[in-house]
Amino acid sequence: MGKTITICNQKGGVGKTTTAINTAAYLASFGKKVLLIDMDPQGNATSGLNIDKRSIDKSIYDCLLGSTALDEIIKKVHPDNLFIAPSSLDLTGAEIELVGAVAREYKLKKALAGLEEDRFDFIIIDTPPSLGLLTINALTACKEIYVPLQCEYYALEGLTKLLYTIDLVKRNLNSEIEIKGVILTMADFRTKLTQEIISEIKSHFNEKVFKTIIPRNIRLSEASGYGKPILLYDKNSTGAQKYRELTEEFLKRQTISQPQETKDEPEPAEKTCPTSEVGQEGSTRPPQQQQ
Repeated sequence: MGKTITICNQKGGVGKTTTAINTAAYLASFGKKVLLIDMDPQGNATSGLNIDKRSIDKSIYDCLLGSTALDEIIKKVHPDNLFIAPSSLDLTGAEIELVGAVAREYKLKKALAGLEEDRFDFIIIDTPPSLGLLTINALTACKEIYVPLQCEYYALEGLTKLLYTIDLVKRNLNSEIEIKGVILTMADFRTKLTQEIISEIKSHFNEKVFKTIIPRNIRLSEASGYGKPILLYDKNSTGAQKYRELTEEFLKRQTISQPQETKDEPEPAEKTCPTSEVGQEGSTRPPQQQQ
């Protein structure tokens, strides 16, 4: 199976979906076969690739519930080589419906296992702005995590919770995951604050911070409104140039080799998040300290 990547940050408005769409689109334009999975009930990645959510018969929701194979919901979009597993409004209730399910954290991983091996070079998962069960499923299914951070004052707010959740998943559900990169977005280089925030983020994450920084760019906002990745909307815009550079930098960081064999899915009874650490709706919380 292709390399599975999760774009994750529980804060909204940090450029997560914009990064998922445009990185996926540029990878496709470079000749890579890419599947974008929209795990956000808001479905912004779905509409951002010109799919009307109201017209969707089956979505990733049906795959998580086990009633539909992932291959049956995948849709071809533009540019060539890009495909999407769309979201739908039904996904809003998925966390409640799955709360009592066996191996609920492995539903997405199980769905991915049904795909033909080598069908995709990259599988990119766009997550909701929360640390609930949908995000836990994404983290359990991937090997690499990329965190978009907005270049603003509250950029690091809530990051401790995200890092704790990732560590919790790594210890209990998926020992292979690792934060591979931090992507700085919405930078306004006219302000001194932006430079200070960039320096602070780099001091925390060092070499994991991408050299390419995504600036604020009106064309990026317009592109999603028209249901197009930026390379199809305005390939000469600053936003397009920067996402192209980001994708090139991403590829340079990758070790492109023959697909590795995937390990068997852990038995649910042997490895699952303790109930003290994952709440009823999938949200993580620290375990109680022992007396």
